Amino acid sequence: MIKVENLVKKYGSITASNCLNCNFEKGKITVILGGSGSGKSTLLRQLTALEKPDSGSIYFDGVNITSMPKKKIYDLRKRMGMLFQGSALFNYLNIFENIAFPLREHTKIADSVIKTIVTMKLEMVGLRGTEHLMPSQLSGGMTKRVGLARAIVMDPEIIFYDEPTSGLDPISTGVIDKLIKDLNQALNITSVVVSHDIESCFRIADNIIILFYGDIIAQGTAQEIKNSDDLRVKQFINGEPEGPIPFTRTDKNYLDEILFD
Repeated sequence: MIKVENLVKKYGSITASNCLNCNFEKGKITVILGGSGSGKSTLLRQLTALEKPDSGSIYFDGVNITSMPKKKIYDLRKRMGMLFQGSALFNYLNIFENIAFPLREHTKIADSVIKTIVTMKLEMVGLRGTEHLMPSQLSGGMTKRVGLARAIVMDPEIIFYDEPTSGLDPISTGVIDKLIKDLNQALNITSVVVSHDIESCFRIADNIIILFYGDIIAQGTAQEIKNSDDLRVKQFINGEPEGPIPFTRTDKNYLDEILFD
């Protein structure tokens, strides 16, 4: 579905994407793992064409999007869904209007049909009957599910999830994880999940990419990542405070030693 080739993105002296090469398989759930500052969000912004790389290519269904004009990018995004980290609901709109918003903006569908579609999407995330509520009346888990209903309202081919379980309790996290897997299968879509939640990752991932300060240090199936011999991978997935990964990126000499030695 998406192929990344030699992707480079720098912010001043910091390299957020260091010649990345990876694939996101059609119909699969791929999780991008990494700590704070590892380059996860930067890669996500480039995959969704919100930001252009300094060099390299991103192929979406065989088409290079890095050189696309804005008009075509806007059209391309209609094939994408996005669940933002904070859900990004409009506080002044009720749940129905929040979910209906993309349909009203990008289609000429009749209101009666929009009502049916919104009801169906709310049913899929287990929130039918909440159309009249305002975002301020929702719990964190409900807010995420409403954001997910809006992400799938246009029947996208691919959904991007930015930290979908961030700030949620364990039960709500389990609910979101199950929804991601169920929707991926039921709608036959491709899912890209940015996360640092290890347990959640291994529950849902078909494939995993681990970033470390702009570099891909591991990629493969969940089982392959669990069996990795890379000390950095082991430290990260086990949450160990001591190991080759320093607490910050300020110790430049130490980083150079472990990255390039």
